[in-house]
Amino acid sequence: MVLEKLPEAIGHALEHQRAGMEKILFNADPPGPALGLIEVTSPAFARDSQLPQRYTADGAGLSPPLRWRHVPANTVTLALIVEDADSPTPEPLVHGIVVDIDPQEVGLVEGIYSGPAHSSPEKLGLNSYLTQGWLPPDPPPGHGVHRYAFQVFALAAGQPLSQSPGRTEVAAAVRERALAKGCLIGTYQREIPVRTVKGAASALADEAPVLGPVETA
Repeated sequence: MVLEKLPEAIGHALEHQRAGMEKILFNADPPGPALGLIEVTSPAFARDSQLPQRYTADGAGLSPPLRWRHVPANTVTLALIVEDADSPTPEPLVHGIVVDIDPQEVGLVEGIYSGPAHSSPEKLGLNSYLTQGWLPPDPPPGHGVHRYAFQVFALAAGQPLSQSPGRTEVAAAVRERALAKGCLIGTYQREIPVRTVKGAASALADEAPVLGPVETA
């Protein structure tokens, strides 16, 4: 499914079909009221602002840099999941999962999870296309603004996650082991090309009959 190739008319038709913010992992099935709050930011974009094109399917498609703080001292590992709350699907579209992040780390650098090569100790989970790595934002033309939730969870000790966990496995670990959570929203909207009548006017001019000189009496 390559969303940028969907006709604009389909994007408009699906405008009100959205997964919903209430379904992202940060909001769904909260483990309990005692969770701490992790502050998640990015040096590349402000909270609730548009993602630079370089981090989307319209640009280089790199994963954006992230920063976080206020991770609980007793955290054993961190997990990151990025979801599109406005995808025209029943559940949010997963754009990336990273688990086994050292709790001493304070963020991720740009593009580290965009390519096939990966030498860091963290493990990459499966996105909604069932591939490992970063799935660049790719909203359908005419569908409006999409909200991308960069969610970080601090986890206590527990059963290790598999080599390439999906959302279901990560969600189970969050429910059972979460100590704190944080969320940063970045937005993106695919611009619709502006159509002009210049081409049509030129075509009409080319097809107009050529009149000869008007004879006068």
